Amino acid sequence: MSDNILTETLTVQADEPMIDTFDLVFLLTAGVMAILYLYKDTIFGNNSKTATPQQPVSTTIPKPITGPPKKDKDFIKRMKETDKNVILFYGSQTGTAEDYASRLAKEGQQKFGLKTMTVDVEDCNMALLDKFPLDCVAFFLMATYGEGEPTDDAVDFWELITSESPEFSAGIPVEEKPLSSLRYVVFALGNKTYEHFNAVGRMIDNKLTEFGATRIGERGEGDDDGSLEEDFLGWKDDMWKAVCDAMQVDQSEAKDGDHVAAYKITELESCDSNKVFQGEYSGQALMVNGTRQTYDARNPYFSPIVATHELFNTNMTDRNCVHMEFDISGSGLEYETGDHVAVWPMNAEQDVERLLKILGIWEKRDTIVSVESIDPSTTKKYTFPVPATYATIFRYYLDIHAPISRQSIATLATFVSTEEGKARLTNLGSDKVSYRIEVSDAHLSLGELLESISPNGKPLDSIPLEFVVEILPRVQPRYYSISSSSKSTPKTIHVTASILSYNPKTTPQRKVYGLATNYILQVHRKLRNIQHPEISPSYLYSGPRNKYYDEGTNLIKMPLHVRHTNFKLPKNSKLPVVMVGPGTGVAPFRGFVIERALVKAQGEEVGETVLFFGCRKRDEDFLYQNEFTELFATLGESGKLITAFSREQSQKVYVQHKFHENGSHIWHLIHNLGGYFYVCGDAKNMARDVNTALGQLAQSCGGMDETSATNYVKDLRSKGRYQEDVWS
Repeated sequence: MSDNILTETLTVQADEPMIDTFDLVFLLTAGVMAILYLYKDTIFGNNSKTATPQQPVSTTIPKPITGPPKKDKDFIKRMKETDKNVILFYGSQTGTAEDYASRLAKEGQQKFGLKTMTVDVEDCNMALLDKFPLDCVAFFLMATYGEGEPTDDAVDFWELITSESPEFSAGIPVEEKPLSSLRYVVFALGNKTYEHFNAVGRMIDNKLTEFGATRIGERGEGDDDGSLEEDFLGWKDDMWKAVCDAMQVDQSEAKDGDHVAAYKITELESCDSNKVFQGEYSGQALMVNGTRQTYDARNPYFSPIVATHELFNTNMTDRNCVHMEFDISGSGLEYETGDHVAVWPMNAEQDVERLLKILGIWEKRDTIVSVESIDPSTTKKYTFPVPATYATIFRYYLDIHAPISRQSIATLATFVSTEEGKARLTNLGSDKVSYRIEVSDAHLSLGELLESISPNGKPLDSIPLEFVVEILPRVQPRYYSISSSSKSTPKTIHVTASILSYNPKTTPQRKVYGLATNYILQVHRKLRNIQHPEISPSYLYSGPRNKYYDEGTNLIKMPLHVRHTNFKLPKNSKLPVVMVGPGTGVAPFRGFVIERALVKAQGEEVGETVLFFGCRKRDEDFLYQNEFTELFATLGESGKLITAFSREQSQKVYVQHKFHENGSHIWHLIHNLGGYFYVCGDAKNMARDVNTALGQLAQSCGGMDETSATNYVKDLRSKGRYQEDVWS
């Protein structure tokens, strides 16, 4: 469809006879009317939704109107209408903060008689905080993502609260406090391996206080690298005491009582098959063919896998690393070099069967059910779509692979009929050491835990399915650094995935598999027709409505979406870049190097490109060895690949050591030439060591003292010249 405006031209032939005044007026009037018609949308506006050939036509296809109506973001009104006195806001990337909010809401309601509700900050107009009722309390459960960044759903709130003049303070004198009526509780979730531990929760706490709000109790902080669950459980008891005091609740009347269901499951005798979800993630996916869809985190795109190959030398190691390429042509998805791609996994069939059988619903696995929240306080934003079958729910929507919380195990014990089973679950629910050894460290799933207490594998049908739905987290997408360049392959996204599988020290007879990476590995093996002697997880490759797999062409698709990041090359290609990426940390740097080599091949000037890469052995796990050889040959003197092979000598050598060896040159590139510095990979050890090494360079090569060197490195970060894409 063209963007051009179709026009017509009135002409008068030179050899026509002279026209009279009436004819002239007629022609002029007709001409004016024609012009008005052609440009009626520009002059008068257009309310029609259908473009005509005479209108300017946009190439942007509007997002289809689907699903429920737009949510009312006035949370103050919602609190009043539902008579709530406690609201729990959450900002969650993986669902943990959301789960904690729901658990606190339920506990506050059932144990202390509070009137609670949970909401995602994304669904609220947070500028209304200045109107928060004096007799109510707000909870903020805020996770920190990446390098001190808010979660995707908390970006708007973050920008509001950190702005110099937030909307809720407009027109209010500086000496007055716009949030003086707000009483709040805060729990921050993060990971200590990152430099900006719990930065979002801490900043929100500080800003709320700055604007006059009053915090109740101590700020809670959870460390995902340690024991986030224990941090949460240890904090909440004292927190509830402080909240009860503030809300004038008599704690002596607090009651634990029996578990009250948060959800209601109804088995449906009949249902329109076209409206039954079979693994789709949104209502858009059920739309009729021919309707243009918008693909994002709520509606992933089923992307065809166009290439896949093993990156490790499997003749020398039993480890696996898969390179996989996804075609996004025609999806409307776009990415930039350095972005992330989210892959949506499914649960393995062995795990689905195990849980269905131990819960006593294997024979009813294809029964269609609806699931609805009984109380608004437990409503979750990303509740899985229904109606769906039991098998579909356990295969696609609930993370049956993850260990459940200690608190949930304690409640689970009340539903078990055998004394032995009840005693074991009670112990695991109350003893954090036993829980850590037998469940957390062993990565024991709910199905495996129930099997371990079931006599002779007998189904434990006394456990309410509503409780299972409540305690199991939702399946979350797994994010991978894109290892391709958008300038080189704009319609293809490359992923470099190291496969997770290990035998826990506490239960060495068992093997634990990564949920998403083993899905990727098994898809790779199926596409390459690789038979493996090891019994590995198997999957329903056909997917919902056979949308994932075409047996005739042996084409498999995976659901995915793109998440944009700030991990980017400098816009000026003349500036030097220094990259440190051992193992699969090299993934985004493959894209960086491809892009720099492409620019160089086009005749443009490219600054020095230095890549530090490390692995165990050159012949075992040197990722993209041949490709990097060609790319750095293209870069010529402006490119340098520095390698560290940790196990090729008696004393282990890592990229940190190579970084020190080349310290003076690296300092010259960064300090004297204004270069950019990048780190990708393990946050706990490698990234921390590299950060320390850079500070030491500032001292040894820059003549700075320790304090000045620390501030220098921080300044590089604040200017975007020191960027990290790390994980724990």
